[in-house]
Amino acid sequence: MDPQSVITLAQDALYTAVLLSAPLLLASLVVGLAVSILQAATQINEMTLTFIPKLLAMVATLVIAGPWMINLFVGFLRRLYEAIPTSIG
Repeated sequence: MDPQSVITLAQDALYTAVLLSAPLLLASLVVGLAVSILQAATQINEMTLTFIPKLLAMVATLVIAGPWMINLFVGFLRRLYEAIPTSIG
């Protein structure tokens, strides 16, 4: 296995990790921002108030984007396993 193939494999793994984490992070960001604006407008300074909306947003995101995320990850693993014979010899 030459260094270029290792770098390509690492890049593909990092790109897949970013794509898998992006929907959950974006949902958490949007909900956190909305709750922060609501807290600033109403002057409620409760830190635990953001927990339940973020949790519900993440569950909804997993339900909606879950099949795409699974297909993306399975595709990555399939390419990884199919490359084993070429990387060994």
